[in-house]
Amino acid sequence: MNDRTFDDEFVGDLERLLRWRRDVRRFRREPLEPHLLPEIIGAAELAPSVGNSQPWRWVEVRSAEARQSVRDSFTRCNADALDGYTGERAQLYSSLKLAGLDDAPVHLAVFCEPAVEQGQGLGRQTVPETLEYSVVTAISTLWLAARARGVGVGWVSIIEPESVTAALAVPEAWKLVAYLCIGYPAHDSETPELERVGWQSRTRSEERFFVR
Repeated sequence: MNDRTFDDEFVGDLERLLRWRRDVRRFRREPLEPHLLPEIIGAAELAPSVGNSQPWRWVEVRSAEARQSVRDSFTRCNADALDGYTGERAQLYSSLKLAGLDDAPVHLAVFCEPAVEQGQGLGRQTVPETLEYSVVTAISTLWLAARARGVGVGWVSIIEPESVTAALAVPEAWKLVAYLCIGYPAHDSETPELERVGWQSRTRSEERFFVR
């Protein structure tokens, strides 16, 4: 095996990593080992980006005030979301633990820099959204790098992007792509939690693959 090829054992391990990369909603409160977050972000920055623009901006949210602002935003949005369901579905929604905001030791806001000069605009003249797509690719890479080190990641999407952006005092032009909770999982499972609790099962891949 050379640096450009991988054996069957590696391929099997990679598939196992993909299966065990789950959205974590329940965390242990113990802090991460100090070297882990820099390592994970460093691995994430190996992700591809349009024009090699690297438009991702990482903001670790440590202050209690900023975290509370995000928590307040989640509370408002979660209440509004609950109003959109009725009956058994509403009861199931209210039972879900949709955020690890209270327990996760690391909060990481991930932004896109839309005016990034790096890359000189290559590849994004006709589809400028590729900047944000590049950030999402880095987030996916971060997720796998974290899982490979025994660290879980949860994506909190039930928040107000403008409110969070203001609370973190970042440049107004930055666009929030993700708010991540990161820490050691309270328990591990290769089955998505939303599938385990009966919210939504996975569909067959054949239902999403088309040929034209």
